[in-house]
Amino acid sequence: MSDTSAEPTALDLDDKFHDECGLFGVWNHAEAANVAYLGLYALQHRGQESAGIASTDGHHFQVEKAMGWVADVFSRERLKRLPGHRAIGHVRYSTAGSSNLRNAQPITGTTVHGPVAIAHNGNLVNAEALREELEKDGAVFQSSSDTEVILHLLARSEGATLAEQLARALTRVRGAYTLLLLTPDSMIGVRDPSGFRPLTLGRLGEAWVLASETCALDLMEAKVERDVEPGEILVVDGRGLTSLRPFRPAGRLQCVFEYVYFARPDSVLWGRNVHTVRKALGHQLAREYPVAADLVIPVPDSGVGAALGFSEESGLPYDSGLVRNHYVGRTFIEPQQGIRHFGVKVKLNPNREVLDGKRVVVVDDSIVRGTTSRKIVKMIRAAGAREVHVRISSPPIQWPCYYGIDTPTRRELIGASHKVEEIQRYLGSDSLGYLSLEGMLKATGSDPNHFCHACFTGQYQVGFESEELAQLRLFDS
Repeated sequence: MSDTSAEPTALDLDDKFHDECGLFGVWNHAEAANVAYLGLYALQHRGQESAGIASTDGHHFQVEKAMGWVADVFSRERLKRLPGHRAIGHVRYSTAGSSNLRNAQPITGTTVHGPVAIAHNGNLVNAEALREELEKDGAVFQSSSDTEVILHLLARSEGATLAEQLARALTRVRGAYTLLLLTPDSMIGVRDPSGFRPLTLGRLGEAWVLASETCALDLMEAKVERDVEPGEILVVDGRGLTSLRPFRPAGRLQCVFEYVYFARPDSVLWGRNVHTVRKALGHQLAREYPVAADLVIPVPDSGVGAALGFSEESGLPYDSGLVRNHYVGRTFIEPQQGIRHFGVKVKLNPNREVLDGKRVVVVDDSIVRGTTSRKIVKMIRAAGAREVHVRISSPPIQWPCYYGIDTPTRRELIGASHKVEEIQRYLGSDSLGYLSLEGMLKATGSDPNHFCHACFTGQYQVGFESEELAQLRLFDS
């Protein structure tokens, strides 16, 4: 390892796909900002770059946002600067490029219907073309986020109400978008017609809440009412709820990777508990790729559910062969005397007592570049394992996602350029088995036609102009 210990370096265990955002909104609650803070706290896994909350007292907006995790951004004093009974919040994932506060959300602007704050989870595949068109027409952008494209389109659209104005603006965009908007007299939740990303409606006493996942509602003991439907604009105001469906019907394209990795295991997503689905993935994986072994271990935490399922189906005992340090940030200062596989070891430590002399099945949710999996296999062998068999609870990832996930380019995806046998040799494992596409979709317990699986198949149902434009400046900032 090179001697660069004076500088903190990104941990190479972070070889995963990452969702860009989490959303939370609350309407008609005396402690709206505090409730939004708690909601974002529960959604921290969906984004760790920045956190923000916008609140209103019915007349004025106040926005507080900063780089960092929710608990670090929002002190008691900062939350006091967010008065009012209405608030929306946002967490954003740190992408491969530079972090910048100007891309933190919610963002605010003014339309003919008054001020508005907006937060977005997703990715507009035609955002670059729209941005160039808007800039030629005189628009001035303050950020590189495609969320600001929506705001400019909203400000330039006509409509008797903000909801009508929003519907017209969204007819211009293509791709994945789940939105929360806040005005002095309404809160609006939107899912794109394909429903790529989740959004759930809940009730907290007399207050309405909207959240990316149900785990955020569980924290405050809110009652889950229903999902916001694909293509629905849901308006919450003094009259209650108003549901609008202004878009042409489209086939559902729910992101199957939400089940595989993104969502918290205690969330209920599209009618099914995420942990239950992950165990089903493990059951199917064991049926497709059985192996003679002594025990099953997960790569924590994302491999836990599938490893439990694999253990139940195979009859092999489950154990904790890798122990995760949950208190490590995204960067760490390495000692001058370099440590082999430092980026993995600082987060994961093999339990020699569990692994020594054993034939081990190690279960993970996915392999992106393969660098981390290779190091994990070496660590397990170094801890005394006789055999290491890798099992992955999803198919090989062969294509980037253009619908709201920070992903490497295709040439960086090991599954795109190598056969399974070649990947096995690279990892140094005794065997390697990926769950089939059919098996993964079957394990969801839902209609397989309702899922987007473009990252596995390259079947992009919502098109874009070119691969070069599709990754957008969103992933460079």
